Amino acid sequence: MGITNSSANELVSQLYVHHHSWIFNFLRRKLGCTHEAADLTQDTFIKVMLKDNLKEVVEPRAYITHIAHGVMVNHVRRKEIEKAYLECIKHQPESEYYSPEAKAIVLETLFQVDEMLDGLSAKVKKAFLLSQLEGLSHSEIAHEMKVTVSSVRKYIAKALLHTLKKRD
Repeated sequence: MGITNSSANELVSQLYVHHHSWIFNFLRRKLGCTHEAADLTQDTFIKVMLKDNLKEVVEPRAYITHIAHGVMVNHVRRKEIEKAYLECIKHQPESEYYSPEAKAIVLETLFQVDEMLDGLSAKVKKAFLLSQLEGLSHSEIAHEMKVTVSSVRKYIAKALLHTLKKRD
């Protein structure tokens, strides 16, 4: 028999009551910012609410800490991407600045690309991005990366396979 909505809600409530302060303090220490810690604590518990296996959790604090750590890592990565993007457009003429809406769309696209490439080595990512974003040929990528064309083909094939698996 599956877990009912009311018992799932009760489990989440218990986890929230017993572990909210601890997770908040954990994130505050890691991030050094009360406001970000509060936001990420809420994001953590939203992720906990969406989990199906709560009844099977043996060590709740470790389980929630693991989720909070993942939320925090994702948050930090997104901030790094945003910082790099803003640094990049800072050097463009003011007339070419994007509207806030266009910036949000570009950032969201960059976040999605980063997520799709997560787990690949730096060489595989670089070869794939040079191919897809810069339009370089395999031989041009090989020359730039100081590897063989055969290696470039393997890197790009690995990246394509990885992104296809991530879509499923």
